[in-house]
Amino acid sequence: MSGFQDAKLAMLAFTGLPKDALHIYVGLSVLFAASLLLKRRVGTALPVAFVAVAALTGEAWDIIDRWGLGKSADPPAHWHDIWNTLFWPVAITLLARYSHLFRPSANRR
Repeated sequence: MSGFQDAKLAMLAFTGLPKDALHIYVGLSVLFAASLLLKRRVGTALPVAFVAVAALTGEAWDIIDRWGLGKSADPPAHWHDIWNTLFWPVAITLLARYSHLFRPSANRR
């Protein structure tokens, strides 16, 4: 098992979260961290692109680790993980870009 897999198992054990929830939290963390570090609004493409790269890189690493154990890739499971990682960052990016939800309002009380 690779160090990457060991780190994932340690995070699961430490947080007590199911694997699906961890993907969601990682996706949101990467989105907000990239936005802060790059000094870009969440509604721009670059922060969510970092999430996509992280999700695809993580799944590629999982596939390589599976091959190293003599197992074949599990495409439905890998797409499920990518979906879990990307869904909320993409939704938040689209809402920030195309709605007034995250913009200041003159009518706030």
